[in-house]
Amino acid sequence: MTQTRRIVVLTEGQTDPENAKTASCMIRYRPDEIVAVLDGTQRGKTSQDLLGVGGKLPVVGSLAEAPSANTLLLGTAPAGGKIPAPWRAIILDAISRGMNIWSGLHEFLSNDAEFVAAASKHGIQLIDVRKNSERDVGSRKGLRGDCLRIHTVGHDCSVGKMVASVELTNGLKQRGHDAKFIATGQTGIMVEGDGCPIDCVVADFVAGAVEKMMLKNQHHEILVVEGQGSLVHPSYSGVTLSLLHGCAPHALILVYEVGRNVVTDVEHVPIPPLAEIRRIYEVMANVNVEYDCRVIGIAMNSRRLSAADAEIERERVRAEFGLPVCDVIRHGPGELVEAILKFKASGDWQRP
Repeated sequence: MTQTRRIVVLTEGQTDPENAKTASCMIRYRPDEIVAVLDGTQRGKTSQDLLGVGGKLPVVGSLAEAPSANTLLLGTAPAGGKIPAPWRAIILDAISRGMNIWSGLHEFLSNDAEFVAAASKHGIQLIDVRKNSERDVGSRKGLRGDCLRIHTVGHDCSVGKMVASVELTNGLKQRGHDAKFIATGQTGIMVEGDGCPIDCVVADFVAGAVEKMMLKNQHHEILVVEGQGSLVHPSYSGVTLSLLHGCAPHALILVYEVGRNVVTDVEHVPIPPLAEIRRIYEVMANVNVEYDCRVIGIAMNSRRLSAADAEIERERVRAEFGLPVCDVIRHGPGELVEAILKFKASGDWQRP
């Protein structure tokens, strides 16, 4: 019998929406599995207080305060994907308590001799979500013409592409459609239970790894492919482009965060206007494809705005682009779901 996961999410010293994106998404989409957040600097608060999600889910100061837990999940994505040094003692404590360790970091638990020895002694699993052996190249062969591929793309990193993808998939399912969320990052994989961590695939094989997911899942009616990075991000644009070409989308949903004007972690680089971002994605999406891929809707992340200001921004962007616009959390995904279904019904995506 498969053991039910009872997860403590480790965010020690980094329990905020930007650093603890993995934690926030797991709490939002896997709430029945999460028993506590671990951050000794915030003990006694709730997840809702710090992350804006999770209700009364407690923030504890030690693993001893969550005795029912059987899994420790590393819930942040620190720069470089390395395990913060102060976390080692917490991870070893969890192992000694018989807890499996679940990580989406670039630094693999299973490559660490101390963790491996402790895991062997206590009979627990070290699960590195990003570890992979992808070695296929893309060929753009075998893609079915009756499976609609929608891809979320962003004007920067960490603007809500994964959340938009999950919400759109769930919205399509609620409308009675056979939709599948295609996870391409560590958090999405944890939420969905499958996928490929494309930012940890050797560069030549990223497009092939993504294409393989398209082929594996194209028995579904609609695939919603999670975006990564941004074409205008000087650090991560290579992954973004390989993903774009690997999934060969029929249409795009453009995701942006209101008020984000400079590139994450490269703040001397300004983000171009949204219209230019749209143009760049559409140009690159239409390289060697047999259909006209275009942006059909815009997902705005308005978390920094009041409800009134969010409505003003929404109307402004609607007027500028003539497209459906919504914040999938604040407004729900309905308007963008309807845009996808209208596009699907048009048959434009099946034109030679």
